[in-house]
Amino acid sequence: MVTIYRANGLRVIIFTDDHEPAHVHVFGDGQAKIDLISPSGAPSLVWAEGMKANDLRRAMQMVRDQQEEFLAKWREIHG
Repeated sequence: MVTIYRANGLRVIIFTDDHEPAHVHVFGDGQAKIDLISPSGAPSLVWAEGMKANDLRRAMQMVRDQQEEFLAKWREIHG
């Protein structure tokens, strides 16, 4: 597990033993799994548990804003 980003009380993680498609896990009060690329090219929410709507909106915006950096980190970790 590698923490790749922190902001606004949220922590973005990539698990080193995880699987395709490229995605991140965002932890705050709850957690969410967000695919880094959907068919439209934008990040997409896979699931969220226990995360307040406002935190989820911030998490999605954070992943959209950092999409290229997060993809580069995914590729660095997973090849």
